[in-house]
Amino acid sequence: MHFTSERRLDDGNSHGNGDSNGSATDVLEREFTLDGIPGILWTPAAATASAPVPLILLGHPTLGLNRMYPRLAARARHAAADGFASATIELPGCGERPRWPAAEQARAELRRVMQAGEPVADEIIDALVLPLVEKAVPEWQALLDAALSLPGIGGPVGYSGGVISLGIRLAVVEPRIVAAGLFAGSLVPRVMFDEARRVTIPLHVLLQWDDEGNDRQAALDLFDAFGSKEKSLHANMGGHTGVPQFAGEGAAHFFTRHLK
Repeated sequence: MHFTSERRLDDGNSHGNGDSNGSATDVLEREFTLDGIPGILWTPAAATASAPVPLILLGHPTLGLNRMYPRLAARARHAAADGFASATIELPGCGERPRWPAAEQARAELRRVMQAGEPVADEIIDALVLPLVEKAVPEWQALLDAALSLPGIGGPVGYSGGVISLGIRLAVVEPRIVAAGLFAGSLVPRVMFDEARRVTIPLHVLLQWDDEGNDRQAALDLFDAFGSKEKSLHANMGGHTGVPQFAGEGAAHFFTRHLK
C-alpha cells in the first residue's frame, strides 16, 4: 500500500496536509495505490497502535471513485464517528483503471434493453457481474491484508454497500468479514443465489421498494436465500437514489453491534 496524499477531514471540511494535531472527531483521509489500484483509507483520530479500531470495507457501484467520492467520504465520516476505520478501492474497469472491453459491451447491451423496456436476459447479467466479481474479490482481500497490517487498524471487519454480488462472494470466502450491510440495488446472476445460501454472517439488507433498475422479487428471493441465522431486510419507499437518511442510521447501529 503506497500512500499518495494525506489530509484531515473535520466536520466535513479538509484542513491541510498531514497535520497530526486535531480533535477526536477528526478523520485522516489517505489516498493510496495497491498494486496499481487506486483507493482511499479513512481512520479516526482515536485509532492508535495501542488502541486499534475495527475496519469497514466501503463497497460502491461501478461509477468510479471520483464520482462516488462525496457519498463515500460521508459514509466514512459517519463510520469514524462510531469508531471505525474505512477503506475502499476502485473496481476493475472503472474510474481511471483500464477499460474492460467485455464489460463495456455488457453495459452497452444492458442500456439498450432497459431503454427499450425489454427484460434483462440472464446472459447479460452474467457477462456484466460475474467477471467483475472474479477479478475484484482477490483485490479486496489484498486491500484487507494491507489495511490490517497498519498500526491503528485491527478488526473485526465489516463490508458495507456496493455491488451486492461482490458482497456475497466476500462474505462466503473471507473469514475476516464478520458482518455485512448490503444494498439490494443491483442485478444478481442466478449462480449467486447458490452462494447466498452459504452466507452465514449477520446481514443488514437495504431495499428501495420502487427501484426502477432493480427486480424487487429477485431481491426478495435473494434475501430469502441467505443462510444467515441473523438477517434483516429494511425496505423503504422510493427509487434507487431515494434512500432515506435514517436508513444509514440503522446500518450504523448494525455495525456497532457486530464490530464492537
